Amino acid sequence: MRFSSFTYLVGQGLHNLRANRLMTFASMGVLTVCMLLIGAAYLLGVNIDAMVEYIGDQNETVVYMNLDATEDQIAAADSAIRSTEHVVGVTYVSPQEVLSIYSDMLSDYIDLESAFSNDNPFYPNYRVVVDSPDNIPAVKDQLEQIDGVYRVNAPLDLSNIFVSLQKTISYACYAVVGVLAIVSIVVINNTIKITVFNRRKEIGIMKLVGATNGFIRFPFFVEGVTSGLIAAAIASGVVCGAYYALCRWYAENPTTLSQMFGGQLVPLIDVWYYIVGGFALLGFVLCGIGTATSIRKHLNV
Repeated sequence: MRFSSFTYLVGQGLHNLRANRLMTFASMGVLTVCMLLIGAAYLLGVNIDAMVEYIGDQNETVVYMNLDATEDQIAAADSAIRSTEHVVGVTYVSPQEVLSIYSDMLSDYIDLESAFSNDNPFYPNYRVVVDSPDNIPAVKDQLEQIDGVYRVNAPLDLSNIFVSLQKTISYACYAVVGVLAIVSIVVINNTIKITVFNRRKEIGIMKLVGATNGFIRFPFFVEGVTSGLIAAAIASGVVCGAYYALCRWYAENPTTLSQMFGGQLVPLIDVWYYIVGGFALLGFVLCGIGTATSIRKHLNV
């Protein structure tokens, strides 16, 4: 296709947007609403997934060393624990530190530091943070093999609950996104078919005067792509703007419940490109290709 022909057909497609603005606004409006629903469902799923993961990460695995562990054993265990796969945080707590913690907690009832000044019953231990709740069982097995380790307390039952909850919520939210995407495809496809049907006489006249199928189809394709991308831009602006405002409000109005879930939503900077890219792809595929394929049966004149 020559450049002059290309620019002419693109101009025709843009002209058709203005000439048929009523149907264009209708298809853009439907697509924008569908994108808003998909964006809301996606952001809900991402945040619930992050909140469940945050809660799961707060559960520490405690590695107790033997009471008679030597300094060399503790140093070797420290190195082994820190080099264990999936371990992302390690804090050593000495018996004296454990005694001080419990002494402060029970200061109104008993002076533990005086009571156990000569015979500290607490074990030296390591507080270990694992990168994901579903890796806790494997990490626990590895930690138990380290020389000098007396016992490993890991929140296995709780981690299993968090892993199951995280997967269930993620699957449910992404299933909602999938359903909304299918509904969008059906609704937009029908809207496009109505738009093309209203212009079947125009297509027939162009075919009778000798225009090729590609020449006829290309302006419709340009028209569809442009309307789809405009709808994607509108939906992206609304979703990202509303989500940014929600993030600020959530951070500026902390509650006990919000602090339990990490105190903040997933930052917009981490998800905006998925929203914009997904909407642009959805607008291009649904409106551009949908328009071009919908006129196929009207080309048989």
